[in-house]
Amino acid sequence: MKTVIETKDAPAAIGPYSQAIFDPPSGLLFCSGQIALDPASGAMETGGVEAEFRRVIQNVRGLLAARGLTLDHVIKTTLFLADMNDFAAVNALYAEAFSAPFPARSTVAALGLPKGARVELEVIARG
Repeated sequence: MKTVIETKDAPAAIGPYSQAIFDPPSGLLFCSGQIALDPASGAMETGGVEAEFRRVIQNVRGLLAARGLTLDHVIKTTLFLADMNDFAAVNALYAEAFSAPFPARSTVAALGLPKGARVELEVIARG
């Protein structure tokens, strides 16, 4: 049986999906991809890919906190970039947000992210 996770500390779903799903038997939390939407206003973060990624990390932290977890509980991430030229900047901020041992990660070039986002991050955590 799965448990739907909802929090006001991350943007509401903008489609037919849940913010996150917790699977009690495995202890895994599957978080939907987060873009740089401010949860309070629904507005996209402005100021470039660095500002977007910082907002994305805040949104991910909000989802994790809804289950009493932190970024240290993340075991796998998938990072989507609208422009792979942003990889170095985002990678540097990613290294600041996560600590060793780092989660496993995939990075994918993805044109046409929701709301014109330049970066999206989905995570799987155990806790």
